[in-house]
Amino acid sequence: MKGWTLDDVPWQRFAPEKVDPGLLAAVKAAALVEHNGRDYETYLHHVFADDPEFRAAVSTWAQEEVRHGLALAAWAKRADPDFDFEARFRRFRDGYRLPLDATSSVRGSRSGELIARCVVEAGTSSFYTALSTASDEPVLKEICRLIAADEFRHYKLFYDTLGRYLKSERIGRARRLWVAVGRVLESEDDELSFAYYCGNDLAGPYRRKDCARAYERRVGRVYRPGHLARGVAMVLKAGGVRPQGWVGRNLSRLAWYAFRWRSATPAAAN
Repeated sequence: MKGWTLDDVPWQRFAPEKVDPGLLAAVKAAALVEHNGRDYETYLHHVFADDPEFRAAVSTWAQEEVRHGLALAAWAKRADPDFDFEARFRRFRDGYRLPLDATSSVRGSRSGELIARCVVEAGTSSFYTALSTASDEPVLKEICRLIAADEFRHYKLFYDTLGRYLKSERIGRARRLWVAVGRVLESEDDELSFAYYCGNDLAGPYRRKDCARAYERRVGRVYRPGHLARGVAMVLKAGGVRPQGWVGRNLSRLAWYAFRWRSATPAAAN
C-alpha cells in the first residue's frame, strides 16, 4: 500500500488565524516523539532479530512515523516561524534515549512487546482523531486525519503479529492485561513530558511532573467520550479483554473519568 507524502498535504490552505496556541504546543511535542521512530526501529529489530518478515514491516512503520514527525514539524513551523525543529529534536535526543543495546524485550517477552506497541498505537490513533476533530485549522485537521489512518493500520500490524506470537509464547490473559495497563501508566514517563519541554523550548530546569500535566491540559480538551472509548477498546483487545463485556464497558467509563480529572489538574509549566 502506497502511503501519503508531504506533497499530498494541502499546505496552500493554511489559515494562521485559526491556529490554537494550546494545540500548537502539543503538536510541537508530538513532532519530536514521532520523528524518533528510527530508534524504535533499531530496538525492535534487535528484539525480533530472527523474524525478517516482521523486521521489514517495522522498517516501513518507522519510515511512516518519521514522516508524521516531519509533517507535524512543517505545520508547526508555519504556525510559529521561530520553531527550530532540528535544534529542538537534537535537544530531545540528547536527553531521552531508548535501550538500543537491548537484545530482548523490556516487557519480558515478544508478546509483551507487541501488546505494548498496540497500546501506543491505540493511544496515538485516538489522539490524532480527536485532534483532527477539534482543530479549526484546515491543514492540521488534514495532517491529523492522515496520521490517524496510519496509526490504526499500525495497530493492526502489531495486533496481527501478536496473534502469531501468542501461539508459541502462550502468556495468560492476566499477564497480557498487566502489560497493557503498565504501558498505559507509562504515559507519564519522560518521553512525552520531555518532548513537551524541548519542543516548546521552556525556560528553567526540566520538571517531569509539571511538563506532563501541562501537556495533558493541552490535549485533554480535544477528546470526546467516543475518542477515548475507541482507544480503550483497542487497549483492552490487546490485553485479552473483550471490550463489549461488563469489564470492558466499566473500564472504559473509569478511564474517561480518570482522564478528565487528570487533564483538569493544574500544572506549573506553560
